[in-house]
Amino acid sequence: MAVTLEEAPWLGWIVVKALVRFAFMVANNLVAISSYVCYVIVLQPLRLLDSKRFWYIEGIMYKWLLGMVASWGWYAGYTVMEWGDDIKAVSKDEAVMLVNHQATGDVCTLMMCLQDKGLVVAQMMWLMDHIFKYTNFGIVSLIHGDFFIRQGKSHRDQQLLLLKKHLENNYRSRDRKWIVLFPEGGFLRKRRETSQAYAKKNNLPFLTHVTLPRIGATNIILSALVARQENGSPAGGDAKELESKSKGLQWIIDTTIAYPKAEPIDIQTWILGYRKPTVTHVHYRIFPIKDVPLETDDLADWLYQRFIEKEELLSHFYETELFLSKTKSKPRGQKTENTEALRDLLLTSPISHELGEKKPLF
Repeated sequence: MAVTLEEAPWLGWIVVKALVRFAFMVANNLVAISSYVCYVIVLQPLRLLDSKRFWYIEGIMYKWLLGMVASWGWYAGYTVMEWGDDIKAVSKDEAVMLVNHQATGDVCTLMMCLQDKGLVVAQMMWLMDHIFKYTNFGIVSLIHGDFFIRQGKSHRDQQLLLLKKHLENNYRSRDRKWIVLFPEGGFLRKRRETSQAYAKKNNLPFLTHVTLPRIGATNIILSALVARQENGSPAGGDAKELESKSKGLQWIIDTTIAYPKAEPIDIQTWILGYRKPTVTHVHYRIFPIKDVPLETDDLADWLYQRFIEKEELLSHFYETELFLSKTKSKPRGQKTENTEALRDLLLTSPISHELGEKKPLF
């Protein structure tokens, strides 16, 4: 498409701004990530003496790094509107977030949403595609204990065994609380046709805005982390146990991300900021673990039902730009990453403070 004389200055400004932002992000990453790694190395003696305190400090630095990434979107005018249940109410409990997956920007959106949820980000474990291991943030995720999944049928069984072992070795020993999981196993645009063909073959609902979830990782997580009572039923939610003993996984947070006009934000847009300011909408629905079936077939039916509901939520949103919530809750306001420039340099300073908590703008 030819650029008119009137559009040329605007296009030039977009290009210059994108280049400046890219240069800033590169410098930002070099300083912040190297600082994080150096602090982790220096603190290794503390890890031997007091492992719990070490992982607490590491988690705080991890939260700052994710806050840095969230701030890139905020500077470009990308904000979030949260709907549904108040997930901050369960921020101190163990929970799994089940999230629909449209683009790489989904991860950045969650980084922004969760910054004001107490220590959730610091104590969070992400399950992501193995390709992210080779990005600039890969070393941070490896140190923190996130899990990288290799996709494909040939790797599936082995990956599930590795996930189970990873949870046993890292989840509670590092005092993790929340797990972020994208059950669809890939981006919507890549999996939609395959999912629809599978649905047609197996007489399952035809979905357009989401794909049918894969069960394996969710099943492994629940099997490994849900505390059981003597009768074998889950002891989550309101179970009363000794404080010294983990209550186990207590909540499933069904999370639905929606972009205006169904146009998702990718990581390139988040970094370069060439797209006009936009508000991404995120809907939460909390389920007590005692209401979630743990048997494989029943769990599959339960997960399918959640994604059928996501389809309905998204269909209504794309028509009205509003979520039709079963919780009948209203949006709690626009969330922004209220971050100052100094936040991006926090990891270079020995004196650190919690800054830039998000505040709702009504």
